[in-house]
Amino acid sequence: MIRPVAIIGAGPFGLSTAAHLRARGIPVRVFGEPMVSWRDHMPAGMLLKSTPVASNIDAPQQGHDLVDYCDAAGIRRLVTDEDIIPAESFIAYGEWFQQKLVPELERVRVVSVDRKAGGTDGAGGAGGAGGDGGAAGSGFELKLDSGELFTARAVVVATGLSGLSHLPPELAAAAADGPAPTGRVSHSSQHHDLSRFSGKELIVVGAGQSALETAALAAEAGAQVRVVSRGRGRVAFGAPPWDQPKLRPESPFGRAWSLWALSYYPHPYRYLPAQTRHYLVRRVLGPLGAWWLRDRFEGKVQVSEVARIVGAAAADDRTTLTVAPHAGGTRQLSADHVIAATGYRVDIAAMDFLGHELRTALAVSRGTPKLGAGYVSSVPGLYFTGLPAAASYGPVMRFVCGTEFASPRLAKHLAAAHG
Repeated sequence: MIRPVAIIGAGPFGLSTAAHLRARGIPVRVFGEPMVSWRDHMPAGMLLKSTPVASNIDAPQQGHDLVDYCDAAGIRRLVTDEDIIPAESFIAYGEWFQQKLVPELERVRVVSVDRKAGGTDGAGGAGGAGGDGGAAGSGFELKLDSGELFTARAVVVATGLSGLSHLPPELAAAAADGPAPTGRVSHSSQHHDLSRFSGKELIVVGAGQSALETAALAAEAGAQVRVVSRGRGRVAFGAPPWDQPKLRPESPFGRAWSLWALSYYPHPYRYLPAQTRHYLVRRVLGPLGAWWLRDRFEGKVQVSEVARIVGAAAADDRTTLTVAPHAGGTRQLSADHVIAATGYRVDIAAMDFLGHELRTALAVSRGTPKLGAGYVSSVPGLYFTGLPAAASYGPVMRFVCGTEFASPRLAKHLAAAHG
């Protein structure tokens, strides 16, 4: 009996990878709730910052783009750069993609992944130099929350943002038991319904799209909102499509040579020095609000741009931030609640479904797996795609359009190594 490939995660990257492997005749088992991060961890009423062309989940055959879903659902086509995609429509698109191309999805959770007894020692994987990887030896043993144990010949980790929300240490003092939506400090990923803040004072920490859209939605729900941006994170908004520079190449993210290169030529990215790779992941397509959000934000949300947050404290049903303004000194800002819209950090240690031996064997760089050709890690047969692959393949892996590059290459490598 041919052992299947296990894909952990059913968001855009997991579904796209599964579709490509199935098209090659490779048996797969895919685990997770489809589009769960989008459905449960994004605010109601959210609109996508990405354009329609940057929001297609890559498939091995034509007929499964966002516009194809619109046609099948009988809704207005989302095609031009001026078309704004509601999150609800994108979630429905992902579920349609899953039903069409990954119908055997198993809505169970993977509890643990370990190398099966007799597996390889990791030689021949990506290592520190980003090699091409090798076969997976005796494979991997997975345990599901249903109690089932089974062996897979390879494992693809496509868990998206799950478990990777980042709370800056300066906010941790006000969240002794961790961020919680009912506590004094939370993370933006913990809120789907922002109407609970109606009539409340709210501070949102951050300057990216998540922070600015969360703030705008909360203000529209009746909250009094202040955005606190730190360091070089100035509150700013992108140019509308009609104001994009015309003499630069197009990319899914706008017109710029750097964006074009990072979008369509991620191949050499993993050969850059580690410091450069991590810097580009953080800074390229960094904090910037969508062009269409400006009118909903300006005049409705207060903004405090500070050099840094010194600390946070919770007392008497209020949370107080001590901040250091750019002009010097300190001041205090208080609110009923603080939302940290401070993004996500990849950390292998947080992927506790991976067994201790696996996590120890993985070559990492600043908590992220070092990946070789075809997205294979230093453990042969163990692959990562989506956000965990960004430090090896560039910022495009933070976005849905990264499936176009990642999925066919991962599937090709896996087919060759485990055929």
